[in-house]
Amino acid sequence: MGIFEPFRAIGYITSSVPFSVQRLGTETFVTVSIGKSFQIYNCARLNLVLVGPQLPKKIRALASYRDYTFAAYGNNIAVFKRVHQVAIWSSHSAKVKLLLLFGEHVLSVDVEGNIFIWPFKGIDRNHAPVGHILLEDNFTPTCIMHPDTYLNKVIFGSQEGSLQLWNISSKKKLYEFKGWKSTICCCISSPALDVVAVGCADGKIHVHNIRYDEEIVTFTHSTKGDVTALSFSTDGQPLLASGGSSGVVSIWNLEKRRLHSVIREAHDSSIISLHFFANEPILMSASADNSVKMWIFDTSDGDPRLLRFRSGHSAPPLCIRFYANGRHILSAGQDRAFRLFSVIQDQQSRELSQRHVSRRAKKLRVKEEEIKLKPVIAFDVAEIRERDWCNVVTCHVDTTQAYVWRLQNFVLGEHILKPSPDNPKPVKACAISACGNFAILGTAGGWIERFNLQSGISRGSYVDVLERNSCAHEGEVVGVACDSINTYMISAGFHGDIKVWDFKGRELKSRWDIGCPLVKIVYHRSNGLLATVADDLVIRLFDVVALRMVRKFEGHSDRITDLCFSEDGKWLLSSSMDGSLRIWDVILARQIDALHVDVSITALSLSPNMDVLATTHVDQNGVYLWVNQAMFSGAANAESYGSGKEIVGVKLPSISSIEVSEDKGSDNPTVTQSIVAHDSDALYSKQQIPDLVTLSLLPKSQWQSLINLDIIKARNKPIEPPKKPEKAPFFLPSIPSLSGGILFKSTESADGERDTKIEQLERQSRQTDTVASPFVEFLKSSAEMKNFSAFTDYIKSLSASTLDMELRMLQIIDDDDEQEPEKRPELYFIELLLDYFIHEVSCRNNFEFVQAIIRLFLKIHGETIRRQPELQDKARKLLETQSAVWQRVDKLFQSARCMVTFLSNSQF
Repeated sequence: MGIFEPFRAIGYITSSVPFSVQRLGTETFVTVSIGKSFQIYNCARLNLVLVGPQLPKKIRALASYRDYTFAAYGNNIAVFKRVHQVAIWSSHSAKVKLLLLFGEHVLSVDVEGNIFIWPFKGIDRNHAPVGHILLEDNFTPTCIMHPDTYLNKVIFGSQEGSLQLWNISSKKKLYEFKGWKSTICCCISSPALDVVAVGCADGKIHVHNIRYDEEIVTFTHSTKGDVTALSFSTDGQPLLASGGSSGVVSIWNLEKRRLHSVIREAHDSSIISLHFFANEPILMSASADNSVKMWIFDTSDGDPRLLRFRSGHSAPPLCIRFYANGRHILSAGQDRAFRLFSVIQDQQSRELSQRHVSRRAKKLRVKEEEIKLKPVIAFDVAEIRERDWCNVVTCHVDTTQAYVWRLQNFVLGEHILKPSPDNPKPVKACAISACGNFAILGTAGGWIERFNLQSGISRGSYVDVLERNSCAHEGEVVGVACDSINTYMISAGFHGDIKVWDFKGRELKSRWDIGCPLVKIVYHRSNGLLATVADDLVIRLFDVVALRMVRKFEGHSDRITDLCFSEDGKWLLSSSMDGSLRIWDVILARQIDALHVDVSITALSLSPNMDVLATTHVDQNGVYLWVNQAMFSGAANAESYGSGKEIVGVKLPSISSIEVSEDKGSDNPTVTQSIVAHDSDALYSKQQIPDLVTLSLLPKSQWQSLINLDIIKARNKPIEPPKKPEKAPFFLPSIPSLSGGILFKSTESADGERDTKIEQLERQSRQTDTVASPFVEFLKSSAEMKNFSAFTDYIKSLSASTLDMELRMLQIIDDDDEQEPEKRPELYFIELLLDYFIHEVSCRNNFEFVQAIIRLFLKIHGETIRRQPELQDKARKLLETQSAVWQRVDKLFQSARCMVTFLSNSQF
């Protein structure tokens, strides 16, 4: 076990797979693919509802119906009921590329032209298709569509440009449309009968009547590229929406047969899906730029406006930084976006505004990308002045000025910081002072200047008189940093020179040379240590006050991408292009852990509470979170993690906490999960899910009462002695009862009643010796059948006091009895109970309820078990099973405890 283990990935909204929309009651839900998993959003607010399991391969097609989701990956189709996998369909011998929900069946199409028809009803039991169709060799399917009112018929579009109409029931081709000699990318049915719209790779949209094989109208995109998505409006307006590979959404008026409006900057990448909501003037679009947007047609000119959206980085992020005590993460990416991600709630994630980019781009008739700032290469943030003025400063690629941001309003600030206006050079490094009042900027020409963040006015520059160009460094400024009390300012040059300046007086105090070019520096204000990275792949730590090197770490074999100190300054984390993440103990001066991931880390940041590590990776658009197991595993020191010399290979954190792995020898999926599941959820699968503990779903008071039964009895003990019941009227004969009430007898005499009662009590005493209680009967029958489910259901129906009484009925009180101890029936039932506990604990069923019963059982029968050797062996086996399960449970719950502590510390 390493110090950091994968937790989850954030920032993923959608991928390049078309979404699936369904309506349940009055609400509409959309299912989108995010690589190897899927997510379901409620369209009312675009809030996340469900996250599907992690599949072995990327999802290539999606379909949904009510609680069921069908996901095609590789040659298989996984069937989920909500997030629980109930079946795997694996008749395809090639990759499945298309899925269509067709009545009570699901049609699947692979790249070789094989079409399988799967029955929808009884999917939990039937894993075989009911039909198969093989398309012609010269027909490569690209899309599939069901025309409205066409019974048992579907249309296939091909890469060759033709369309084919098939009857699924008879498995015969009915008609072939010649097409338009261009690859058909999408096809959709219209509200008008017999009319479909076909989008082609040449940028043309053909509205076609399939009944008479006649073309009605043709539209042509003004931008180059394929027509990738189409959707008809169903709210009465004759509109057709089309999306292309350029990210532009075009709205066409079918009555006037002309272009209605254009959303030029709808998305930054190709449009994947379009969907008009039923009887609503709302259009939803999804793109490969990792965003889902909703547009509403409610303006006076009929043009759509953006209603709501969810988006993430459309290009890999370059820099990340924890913010707001670890509740948020600031992230800057290659897509020119500066974003704020919420670690707690995804709905709070957003992009910081860059001053009405869409409006300015529309006014200037240019693309939004040309208006946006260039990608951020470095930034710094100070939380202390968030409410007063701008508290973030950013440096951008090949930009001679730095920009400030006001995080309180999530907008770009009003000031632009321009160092060295006489000789402008790109800004390469920035830092904000601990007080939050000043920003220090370093340029590619070696110039360092200080600015006031409130006014944006320059407050002087740092100049080394020994330099030829009258600047701070001879070459590029690699990094700048300030101490905690504004006494020193540290700067580093590309040529390996590190200088310490007087912060206020801007005078050079001291300097030293590394001996090789510097790449990056990181300063820890609490302990005054400066970590440097040079071209020789060596990490050096310097004491700025003592002006000497105190630590030297070697181990990376490729370019070091980022460094990060822990909040207490005891750990230093480093990442490299060799795929490794190394953790160095500053006090012990050695490496204590090392991880290797398949995709190299480009940036990292450790939360102030040291419980969560955030990383970004090459060609990955998300932010990946890792949990610090050292805070929750109870390890006394770093020795429990080994010497750190061996690099442990780990997978990247997944979006979902549930992972599904293929098992070719079985029809049932293998599922692993790191969360607690309930029995009602487990009903969706036929088998016990490995590595889970299932809860009983009983009220908390019911099983906790077993633990605190003595306290409850003492609290409920009567204060006053029982009162003598009132006498019945003289004319009503009565007898006393055990409960304290009065029983009336109308016929028999008092003597006869007394004799009858004595006979009844004797008969009951004889019956108790021969007839066992239901508790014992259920226990015996369950043990004989080796299935304790009936016994479990029975004891779950008992109250705490009744269950306590049943357990105490088996207690051996008269040890001096003449009967041999081995032949006593109580010992036999105690042994059966131990067998029951061993079975339930090993199966991890009704976990919290069984643990409470075991505690009560040992409290009552512990002394008896201690005296009997056979019972001792059973108890020892129960202890071994209990220890093994608890070790696994403790490991599984570490991530959950991490997040609980994280949330409580964040005071959210």
